[in-house]
Amino acid sequence: MKYCRVAVNSPFNDSLLNYIQEDKWGFAEGDLVSVPLGRRTIEGCLLKTNLSFLQLDDSISEEKIKPIEAFLTREFKLSSEEILFYQWIASYYHYPLGKLIFDCLPRILKKPHKLSAVKGMGACPLPTMTSGQTAIWLKIRKEIDGTFKKFLLHGVTGSGKTIIYLNLIQEMLLQNKSVLFLLPEINLTPQFIQTFSEYLKVDIYPYNSSISNSKKYEMWKTLKNKNEPSVIIGVRSSIFLPINNLGLIIVDEEHDHSFKQEDRCPYNARDLAIKKASLLSVPVILGSATPSVETYYHFKTKADENYFSLKERVNQSKLPFIELVDLRKNKSYENPEIWPFKEHSIKKIQEALAKNEQVVVFVNRLGYANYLQCSACGYQFYCPNCTINLKYFHKKNEIQCQYCEYTDKKPEICPQCSNLNILQIGFGTEKLQQVLKKVFPSKTIGRFDRDDVTTFKKLEQRLDDFHQGKIDVLVGTQMLSKGHNFKNVNLVLIFGVDLQLNFPDFRSNERAYQLLTQISGRSGRFGKDSEVLIHTLAPENRVYQYVKDHDFNLFYDDEIKLRKMSKSPPYSKIAIIYVTSQKQKDVIEEAELMGDFLKNLAEKFFNDVVILGPRTALIEKKVNKYTWVFMLRGENINNLHNLLSTMKKKYIPTKRVGIKIDVDPYQIQ
Repeated sequence: MKYCRVAVNSPFNDSLLNYIQEDKWGFAEGDLVSVPLGRRTIEGCLLKTNLSFLQLDDSISEEKIKPIEAFLTREFKLSSEEILFYQWIASYYHYPLGKLIFDCLPRILKKPHKLSAVKGMGACPLPTMTSGQTAIWLKIRKEIDGTFKKFLLHGVTGSGKTIIYLNLIQEMLLQNKSVLFLLPEINLTPQFIQTFSEYLKVDIYPYNSSISNSKKYEMWKTLKNKNEPSVIIGVRSSIFLPINNLGLIIVDEEHDHSFKQEDRCPYNARDLAIKKASLLSVPVILGSATPSVETYYHFKTKADENYFSLKERVNQSKLPFIELVDLRKNKSYENPEIWPFKEHSIKKIQEALAKNEQVVVFVNRLGYANYLQCSACGYQFYCPNCTINLKYFHKKNEIQCQYCEYTDKKPEICPQCSNLNILQIGFGTEKLQQVLKKVFPSKTIGRFDRDDVTTFKKLEQRLDDFHQGKIDVLVGTQMLSKGHNFKNVNLVLIFGVDLQLNFPDFRSNERAYQLLTQISGRSGRFGKDSEVLIHTLAPENRVYQYVKDHDFNLFYDDEIKLRKMSKSPPYSKIAIIYVTSQKQKDVIEEAELMGDFLKNLAEKFFNDVVILGPRTALIEKKVNKYTWVFMLRGENINNLHNLLSTMKKKYIPTKRVGIKIDVDPYQIQ
């Protein structure tokens, strides 16, 4: 009798189960199969075949092992490199291997739609590079020799990193190699497809949430078997695409939090890109105007690493002049009709519009007001399913929860004291848009956020309208901050970053600096003098000063000292354990028991790992589930991983709780 090891799409036994391997099927490692589990049939991937019973390393009796039922599909299978890649991810993030594989694979369909690539015309010669760009391109080109190497391209906003990418991609295509180009968000896809198709004569495949399941399935089959070179432009999940002749991976905006997946397996696509490049022996290029502190630290402390810097913009453009607008001054003279804008800010917008220029206004808040509150008794309107205020949306006349689907009509009276005066506290994109419409009635004020731009088609249309000058002022959230080339924008207004700076997280300064720099970078990219107005209640905060001075190195030098003092990354590794239940009592009791177990384990075997917590999550209740949190911190990454592995094997919960591990969390929730 032959047996095999299968990674199944279930968390049971960490997803690894044994089955009988019948010769009639001709199964091999990497095949996707249907297997029985209890009374149901689920998907699985063969990891090892032709095992004897003695090799199974399992306590199950021989007569209880069932045979594999059938192939799931014969159209594609996982290669040995792909299996190694998935195994590394599952091990590093402590996530069941089978669940990971089937989280990432496309839905297997019998009659998928035909796939068509975007045909790159290559009609234009590649743009002429500056001497600085040419020098970097030649150095990287020389280093790309068919082995794994990491490069960091650190260029200020508008410095022409894309032109270097284009030349390197062209080099790969001439060698008959494909390129994977990773973007942090879907909204950057149209811009890069247009640029790449203009300059490169090659098939281009976009991969993101706007692509149907049917086309994703066809793309997996096509890329796995295609010998001609292609360029794949995708968001984080495209790191799993089986690209047959991959020669280069580029991660643009490597610092961006969108590369970190929060649900299911909490991987970081940038880190996975580095691992995939290592397994396939191909180079990987990380690019950013504001590299993450950990990435920058790594490249600056390793003499053998390839770090390249572009400190000036192209097209004779200068970095924008940045003005800090102090919201604390002259409150008694402010016009309530234009709040939260200042008279000075409105005047600047007026001047820009008079020159037929466009304006970008940023606030990282949706809706009209952050929350509603009774003016008499102070009652606030909370979501019944989550411990968070309901946000007010004026156009819909609704209050909504940002985490669950709860909505209600805007209240007319306070349910507690029957007061009719309900205050609107704070502001978001909808409020700013409405104020600007009143002040500039003859101008078109557009909005760019996930409340208003709900489909990829709308996203493309809104960006296209702005590029064509059909929108005069575009009010948006973080969707606006990344990589966009707006030719006619020389004024940017920024609101609400004080909240980011006050967030209780060791990365709050870094996130605020990156956000401010990236949004500021949308201004003045095509040669004209440009300005950015940052509205703040704390202009003396040093982060604002570093942004004002365009000085990444000063910011980094200051930040790295704080990281060292607090033993935060890059001087340590951290992991978060989330304990979740529908019953608050259960989650508290389980968190206390787990805390004792973890602290005892660390004390006995892993004494350099610090266990912090348990405590409530920042938002304790979300979608009727309560969450408590542990943070584990250690300088020795192996000890941290071994402690987590031991906990997974040895700790048995006493209550019905969900336990999730997040290694290298981007945000401490």
